[in-house]
Amino acid sequence: MSTVEAGAGEGPPPQRAAERLLGTVGSERRWAGSAESVAANSAWWDADADDYHVEHGEFLGVSDFVWCPEAVREEDARLLGDVTGRDVLEVGCGSAPCARWLAAQGARVTAFDLSAGMLRYAAAANEVTDIDVPLVRANAERLPFAAATFDIACSAFGAVPFVADLPGTFREIARVLRPGGSWVFAVTHPMRWIFPDDPSENGLRVTGSYFDRTPYVEVDADGRATYVEHHRTLGDFVRALTAAGLTIVDLVEPEWPDGLTEVWGQWSPLRGELFPGTAIFVTRRTA
Repeated sequence: MSTVEAGAGEGPPPQRAAERLLGTVGSERRWAGSAESVAANSAWWDADADDYHVEHGEFLGVSDFVWCPEAVREEDARLLGDVTGRDVLEVGCGSAPCARWLAAQGARVTAFDLSAGMLRYAAAANEVTDIDVPLVRANAERLPFAAATFDIACSAFGAVPFVADLPGTFREIARVLRPGGSWVFAVTHPMRWIFPDDPSENGLRVTGSYFDRTPYVEVDADGRATYVEHHRTLGDFVRALTAAGLTIVDLVEPEWPDGLTEVWGQWSPLRGELFPGTAIFVTRRTA
C-alpha cells in the first residue's frame, strides 16, 4: 500500500529522501479528503521522483508499456487492442514510458500526471527518445479535457490509488472517452491490503481487514499528510465503474511468471506464487 517499502524482517526500512524533505515521522490510518490527498501526493511524488527512478527506471524503461511488477507487457497482452491512429490518454503517467511506447505504435497520445517532478522526468525522456508526447499536469478528479476526446484511456498504477473520489474520477474518465471507448487500468490487487507491505514470509500473515477502507496516511510531526493511499474492495471498483457508465470486459489477475526473481516493494516471487498482487480492469464506455 505504501510507497515506503518495508524490509524483510530486519528492522525498519531506510528513510527515503522524500520522507526527509517532507518531514515524515510516521503513518496512521485515518480519513483524508480530495484536497488533502492532492496536496500530499503532489508533494510526495515531486520529492520522490529521483529515488523512484533510481530504483525502478531500468525496469520501466523510457519507451515500454509494463502493466505491473509481474512484468506483463502491453506488447504481449494487447489489452488496449490496436492503437494505431487512436487518441489515447495516459492517466497518472509518471515519466510516461507507456505513453511513448503507444506513440511508437502509431497512437496519438496525451499523458498527464499530478506531479511536476515526475513530469520533469517525462519531458527529459521525450528529448532522449525524440518521441514528443504532450504532457499535462492535472488532477484525475478534474480532467482539463473536452468530452468525447479520446478512444482509449489507460493507467499502469497511476492516479487511481491516490484519489479520494473514485466514482468522480471514473465519471471524468468516462466523460472524456468517446462512446465505445476503453478504460484499462492496473492497481494493487485489493486483497493485498490485508497483508503487511513485506516481500518476505512476514508478508504472508493477515494483519488487517479487507473491508476497512480507511486510507493509509503518512504524516509529519504536526499531523499533516505527506502521502495518502486509498483502499477499495473489488466490489467498490465494480460499483464505481458501473455508476460511471463503464462495462467491465475483463479482470486480469497476473500470475507470477517463472524466472522472474526481481522484488519490487512488497511484490516478490514468494508472495506472487500464493496470491495476486495486481488487478487489471478492462472496461468500455457503453454509451
